[in-house]
Amino acid sequence: MLKVISLLKRKEDMSLDDFRKWAMEEHPPLGKKLPGLRHYRMSVAVKDNPDAPADAVSEFWFDDEAARVAAFSTPEGAAAAADAAAHCSFRIHLFTEEKVILE
Repeated sequence: MLKVISLLKRKEDMSLDDFRKWAMEEHPPLGKKLPGLRHYRMSVAVKDNPDAPADAVSEFWFDDEAARVAAFSTPEGAAAAADAAAHCSFRIHLFTEEKVILE
């Protein structure tokens, strides 16, 4: 299974509260529409720190790289990506395999 971890930094003119509302309420309905998406999580910083390298982390799981590429090649994928680009000054994506050490 492929896990995509994205580090998200909000736009400079956006408050952390506004960013949190976007990340936790407004963006997830778009992300949930990605075809082939197995799991989806979003975590947002609890305290404002403008010097932090990221304000949130999103996690997406797909069966494999082909499923990820297919999902983001759809209109739903384009809409989710455009929405993220409109609210984030940058996004860093890590393509990983997860190993649970303690649950």
